[in-house]
Formats: sequence, C-alpha cells, structure tokens
Amino acid sequence: MGFLITGTGSYIPNNIKKNKDFVNSSFHNEDGSKIITPNIETINKFESITGIKERRYVSKDLNTSEIAYFASVEAIKASKIDPETIDYIIFAHNFGDVLEGINQYEAMPSLAAKVKSKLKIKNPKCVCYDIIFGCPGWVEGLIQAKAFLESGMAKKCLVIGAETLSRVLDHHDRDAMIFSDGAGATIIEKKEKKGGILSHNSATFTSNGEAEMLFIGNSYNKNIKNRFIKMKGRKVYEFALNNVPSAMKECLDNANIEIGKLKKIFIHQANKKMDDAIIKRFYRLFKHKVPESVMPMNIEFHGNNSVATIPTLYDQVIRKEKKDHYIKEGDIILFASVGAGMNINSIVYQV
Repeated sequence: MGFLITGTGSYIPNNIKKNKDFVNSSFHNEDGSKIITPNIETINKFESITGIKERRYVSKDLNTSEIAYFASVEAIKASKIDPETIDYIIFAHNFGDVLEGINQYEAMPSLAAKVKSKLKIKNPKCVCYDIIFGCPGWVEGLIQAKAFLESGMAKKCLVIGAETLSRVLDHHDRDAMIFSDGAGATIIEKKEKKGGILSHNSATFTSNGEAEMLFIGNSYNKNIKNRFIKMKGRKVYEFALNNVPSAMKECLDNANIEIGKLKKIFIHQANKKMDDAIIKRFYRLFKHKVPESVMPMNIEFHGNNSVATIPTLYDQVIRKEKKDHYIKEGDIILFASVGAGMNINSIVYQV
C-alpha cells in the first residue's frame, strides 16, 4: 500500500518582470533613509546571490484562489479522477486572496472552499481547509493528506500551494525583487502499489527569535502606511544552513534509504546560493559527493513564489519541461522546504 501523487498541475503567470525593471525603483533602508548605492549595483549583486533574473506576476484580474483553480484543473486531469471523489482539499498559502490595489488579505471563506466552488464539486463530504505554514506549506499539506489516507478517512486528496506575493510587496524594499506569484497542485491517493511517501519530517523553531525572521511590517518608505511582507534575510540564510541539512538527513535515515539512491532533491526555491549550500552540507553529512543534476531549479525565471515553488517545479519535471531533469517510476526523490515560523519539513518519496 502506498500514498502516491497521481496527478500534478501548475499555473505560472504570463507577466514577466525582469531585474532591469527595478533600475528606477526607489529603495530605502529599514530606518526610512534612501539607499544611495546605484540600483544597477544592487540588482547585479542580488542576481549573483539569488540566481533570479526575472519573476512572474499575476494579471490584475486574477487572485490566489483563481490561479490555484487553474493548477487544480490540470492536476485532476492528469490523475484521471472524478472531482466528486476528492475527500479533502488542502490549500497552503500565507496571505489569502489579495485584490489588486487593495492591501487587505481575504481568507474567509477558505481559499480551499473557493477552489471547490470553482471546480463545481457538489459532494459535501469533500472537506476544505487552508493551512498557513510559511513556504513549506505545500509539503506540510502532503504530510497531512498522507495522514488522512493512512487513517482511512480519505482515499483522494487535492493539495494546493499558491501565492500572489506581488500584491504584498513593499516596492521600497530590495527584498521585493525576490518574491513572485504562482500555483501548484497535486492529487494524492491511497493505492495498492509500493512507493509514494516513505517518510516525512517536520519542525517549528520559535525559541530564539525565529518567529520574527519573516513577518508583516511597515513600508521602508515612511510615507506609506500599508503593511507588507518583510524578511531578515541574513538570519533566514543562517537558520536554513544550520537546520535544513540535518532535517533532510533525518528524513532519509527514517526511510532507510542510502544516499546514493537519491535521484532528485526538490528544495524550496528561495535563493540559489542558499540552496546550493544546503545541498552541499546535506551530502557532506553522508560524506558523499553531490551528484550532477540532483537539484532542479526554476528560481532563475520564476523567482520565489513561496508555497508554489516545489509543486510547480515537480510538475515541470513530471511533464519533462526541465532540461536534464527526468524522473521515472521507482526513483527516490526528496522534497524539502524552510520558511516563516520558522518551519522546516521534508518528505522522502518513491515515484
């Protein structure tokens, strides 16, 4: 018996914002003073660290629940199931629906319920709820879905990760260049088949100020009263390097899988330099060399779209849209993420 992903789908917005589009931005320091470093220098340094060259933003007429619906339709189609047989819709996000031009987050009703309505599912036993777990939300949604499947409370679950971070950016903060929009969805089912989720691992750290590393704060432009997503970048970077590799190792150990059998690692696409360092430290724990092409990336052209980064990347690889990155039945892969909370999680999965 296995708990397997049987269908994937994603939605990547069409609106492209390149790094050069920030050349005329007015960036400020946290104290409100204007940054005097030329923007082109800031942008070049940003690209060298994060690997991000461009990111995608939703059009003005779309919001988070709508792009999640688009991704869900693709996942359902790929799984070849009847939507009426879905037992749970679990929607990971962090800001709800944010309408264009309105700095207010809408999370009632749940975005999962909105997706169910758009899918026209009539079955009242299809239960919908949202989770807020930072960037690791979609991975945590899979873990929760597996628990429902394992307990017998469900046979099929739709797990979604979607975000429109372009609506909650402080355009006077250099970190605004990191974030983007997107949606990924998966159908996970209980099947009479080996494989699927072999082990998982989750943790929340709050005892040393971790809860304040990603938060909602005031604009760096003191004339703006709205509040936006904020990040203590250096602290997040250090936290991730110190904690994520060991969490990944624990998960792989719990699955009783040898490091050499791991084919791909789908890690949260937050910062290329950080992700590279995490993977190196992870393999170092096993005294093993990092294999070539073990870590597919989409941050270069997608940016960091939070809960959507892993499911969209996995969907791209499944659909053979990433050059040099393929997976086949029986392959062992690992999902891993870190984000606001601070939360960490990972899954060892057999395709």
